Amino acid sequence: MTNRPWSLSFRYLMGIIIFLALVWFLSYAHVALEPLVVAAFIAYLINPAVTLLTRHAKLSRRSAVNLVYFTALTLLIATPVALTPIFFGQMRGVVRDLLTSLDSAQKMLSNPMDVAGISLNLAPLADGVTRFRSGFGSPVPDQALLVLESTSRGAVWFLVIIVCVYLLLSKWPAIRQWLIDLAPAPYRPEVRDLYQRVRWVWMGYLRGQLLLMFIVGVAFTIAWAIIGIPGAFVLGVIAGLFTLVPDVGPFLAVALAMAVALLEGSSWIDLPNFWVMMIVLAAYLVLISIKNFWLRPVIMGRSVHMNEGVVLVIILIATILNGIMGALLVVPVLASALIIIDYLLKRILNSNSQTPAHQTLKKFNRN
Repeated sequence: MTNRPWSLSFRYLMGIIIFLALVWFLSYAHVALEPLVVAAFIAYLINPAVTLLTRHAKLSRRSAVNLVYFTALTLLIATPVALTPIFFGQMRGVVRDLLTSLDSAQKMLSNPMDVAGISLNLAPLADGVTRFRSGFGSPVPDQALLVLESTSRGAVWFLVIIVCVYLLLSKWPAIRQWLIDLAPAPYRPEVRDLYQRVRWVWMGYLRGQLLLMFIVGVAFTIAWAIIGIPGAFVLGVIAGLFTLVPDVGPFLAVALAMAVALLEGSSWIDLPNFWVMMIVLAAYLVLISIKNFWLRPVIMGRSVHMNEGVVLVIILIATILNGIMGALLVVPVLASALIIIDYLLKRILNSNSQTPAHQTLKKFNRN
């Protein structure tokens, strides 16, 4: 059987059909895209460790992937298991103190208060505190099935993510070569060069993230030590690590520090634990504002050679439109898109001249 070559018009038709089918599939399976993006990002974060082991420890790709992957997975599972009993023990103390505070507030608000000779009846507020107190910690049967369904779905997506991370780590060289081979043979060197430019952008972004995590960890460690919070170093390290997740990560880190302040107080500030907790909150608001509106745009902008003001604007817009994932990935994705657009424009216009963007990228690659 002889394979007849397709005509140019038929090839265009099949290309359009494949493109439309791909667009339809992505719109149909858009819910699955976010877990896959998360898996790709996690694989990208730990891939340098795999590369380090293959280059310097002379391990095979499979051995290095297994060592890094299962070590990271063990830490991911062991850390919550080890901290959960401590966390729930601390939470019981926090809940007990909160309920005691609510009882005291209820008693205080139930009686009229005299302020500058004026009697204030705060009984409605006392009733509100009573309703909140009676409902606090009580189960909500109507929401039980929804919580169970959400937890089950989250567990399934978690399994999808960890499996995809392993596949991407172990098969990435083959996947990369397959993507390059999609291009016609004469254009593969250009595609490989384009891949290297995009790769350098993401490596610069990773270095910027590590630098940001280090600075945030040091800053919060110093702040908590000045306030006198027990475990300041550990809390600072947690704050630095959680910086990787915009908004939610720092919030969880400060929530943990506030809980420690509420339970333990300060080692030298002679104030009730509640006011120590408020000092911690105020310090967090100051430091996180500096980080979000100055430090992060500067570091991310310089790491991918983009204007700091532009970086701040696109991070804010991405946070509004796509939440955490948008804020986390918008900078390297946009920088990569600019590289690809710059390449396509030169090829479409048949221009060999080096635009300012191209010159910047060459300088970035040399560095």
